[in-house]
Amino acid sequence: MKHLVAIDWGSSSLRGARLDAMGSVIEERSFARGVLRVEPGRFDKVFDEHFGDWMQGPDVLCLVSGMAGSKQGWIETPYCPCPARFEDLRSHLTWVEGRPIAILPGMTCKHAGIPDVMRGEETQVFGALHLIGRQDGLLVLPGTHSKWVLVRSGRIQSFATVMTGEFYALLRHQSILARSMPADDGEFDGPAFDQGVSVALSSRSLMQTAFSVRSLSLFDRVRQAALPSYLSGLVIGDELRSQMTHGLDGGGQVVVIGSDALTLRYERALSQQGVTVQQVGAQACWRGLWTLAQALQGEVAA
Repeated sequence: MKHLVAIDWGSSSLRGARLDAMGSVIEERSFARGVLRVEPGRFDKVFDEHFGDWMQGPDVLCLVSGMAGSKQGWIETPYCPCPARFEDLRSHLTWVEGRPIAILPGMTCKHAGIPDVMRGEETQVFGALHLIGRQDGLLVLPGTHSKWVLVRSGRIQSFATVMTGEFYALLRHQSILARSMPADDGEFDGPAFDQGVSVALSSRSLMQTAFSVRSLSLFDRVRQAALPSYLSGLVIGDELRSQMTHGLDGGGQVVVIGSDALTLRYERALSQQGVTVQQVGAQACWRGLWTLAQALQGEVAA
C-alpha cells in the first residue's frame, strides 16, 4: 500500500485525506456532500468526482467510515456489536464490488434492551487511543449527537448517545426561549456558561432548568447577549449529569475528541466536577483508518 485514501462521510459533510505509507497526511479535502445530499445510486459518482484522482495508480486502498454504511448511504453495512476490539471491525467490512474501497460497519450496543448505534465515532475512538498510547478510558465526542464511549483493555465496552447539540438548537430557535435570545449566538460568555453548567448539575432535569433562560432574562439576572452561552452550559451540564454513572463524579480524566471550540466548553464544564480533559482533534479519524489499513495489509502479506 503506497497510499491510503481515508474518507469520513457524514450526514452533512464529506471529508477525505490522502495518507502516505507512514500515515502522514499529504492532502485533505472537504465538501458539503454528506450522505443526505447524495441521490440514491450516485455515491460512486460523487466519490469519483471528489477523490477519483487519488485512486489512480497501483497499491492504493480506500477506507470509508461514517454514514456511508447507513441505510441512506453508499452500501448498508451491518453494525459490529459491543463489546468489540479494533480488530473486530476488519471482519465486518463491506467492500465495494470491483474496487479497492471498503466501508466500515459502525457499532451497536444495548441499554436496558434498547439499541444504541454509532457510525464513524468508533474509528475516531480507536484512532485517538492509538495517538495517545492508551488502552482504557472514557471518551466523549461532542456534537449534534454526543457520544460517550467506555473503553477497557482496548475494547469498546459500551457507549451512549446524548442529543445535546440538537436539543440546544431546538430550544434556541424553536421554543419560547427564542423570544428572549439575541439574533445570533455572538461571542462565548464564560461566566454565563459556567452558571448554566452549575444550575444543570444541581438540578434533576433539563425540562425544568431550561425555563430559567426566560426567567433570568425577565429579571435581568443574565444579560441577553449571554443567554446563548448560558443555555449551552445548561445542555452540556445536563449531559454531564447524565453520565455520572460512568465514574465522572469524584475526579478522573476524559478524552474529548473534537474541535477546539467545543473542547473548551467541555473542559470548563468537566472542571466543575474535578475532571480533567485530554484533547484529540480531527486527526483521530485519519489515524484510526490508517491503523486499520496497516492491519489489512498485514493480512494480505500473511
